[in-house]
Amino acid sequence: MTTPELSADPSDLISFDSLLTPEELELRGTVREFVNAQIKPNIAKWFEAAEFPLEIVPEMAKLGLLGMHLKGYGCAGRSAVEYGLAGAELEAGDSGLRTFVSVQGSLAMSAIYKWGSEEQKQEWLPQMAAGEAIGCFGLTEPTAGSDPSSMTTNAKRDGDDWVLNGTKRWIGLANVAKVAVIWAQTDDGIRGFVVPTDTAGYKATPIEPKLSMRASIQCEIELMDVRLPASAMLPEAKGLRGPFSCLNEARYGIIWGAMGAARDSFEAALDYSKQRMQFDKPLAGYQLTQQKLVDMALEINKGFLLALQIGRMKTPVRCRTTRSRWASSTTAARPSRSPARLAPSWAATASRWTTRRCAMPTTSNPCAPTRAPTRFTP
Repeated sequence: MTTPELSADPSDLISFDSLLTPEELELRGTVREFVNAQIKPNIAKWFEAAEFPLEIVPEMAKLGLLGMHLKGYGCAGRSAVEYGLAGAELEAGDSGLRTFVSVQGSLAMSAIYKWGSEEQKQEWLPQMAAGEAIGCFGLTEPTAGSDPSSMTTNAKRDGDDWVLNGTKRWIGLANVAKVAVIWAQTDDGIRGFVVPTDTAGYKATPIEPKLSMRASIQCEIELMDVRLPASAMLPEAKGLRGPFSCLNEARYGIIWGAMGAARDSFEAALDYSKQRMQFDKPLAGYQLTQQKLVDMALEINKGFLLALQIGRMKTPVRCRTTRSRWASSTTAARPSRSPARLAPSWAATASRWTTRRCAMPTTSNPCAPTRAPTRFTP
């Protein structure tokens, strides 16, 4: 039996890389290089200016990150684990930029991919995968967040057309989107509509100011007599099953993203503890600090193992590596409740616990590691 090589990652206590395939490792490395070169050197100014960097969207598209878990229509067709690994690396750079990839791929593109007509797929998915069109997902409202079934946005027939009226709130990317997937009440229940954002009556206003997710955009959408042809409806989406299936995809990405943020926070705390001198030796030389760092690393390892197992369970039955029993999960005994619904809360809790253990900057301690406050959203 071959003993796995020790990882160069100080937070990896279990040789996590030995559980990944060569393809997964290569993809993770590519995204990590992109984050280190394009996001981390610039995120402080984007965060301070509350600016979403549209200029990096084409670069993300070239890496195949937009709708990367979908097949065909210009999408990369990556596995669930590869999608998750990319999300972890992106959120190690910034939570808001990982959220963009999630809104684009897991919400807007997935809605069209899962529930749209072939004409809708052909029109929008190639543009969105190439970064030529940004999408948004209009579900929540000012008084209908946790309970979307109580939404008041409505769509009524007027001849062959649909006319939409209502308000959506906390909608990512809505003011820069080219297309919006809007969920509305109809006489036949909740239905989804593909709405080009240049349609008369569509208005998106950024919500400002924000304390976190500042390099992302969240908006309020006003729909005032937005007239759409009958072909704008997502034909296969009936009831809340449509939007909830997309939210499950986003929740899965949050699991990985939360652990990417936790790992980055750990690395910042570790680097600082090595540099900060007290009583003629670095903080990392004291057992109390070492215990805190080990506890952080342990929670991070647990979180990544959870994310990996759920990713394997999402992947069709076919073992992609002989090195890992994690890759041979079957669909014979699936839990009755989707783990992608339950795990993000645990992962976010573990990540928040880790970040709270990290020293945050103060006026008396300006050299402490910094990480922007994180709000985990799809």
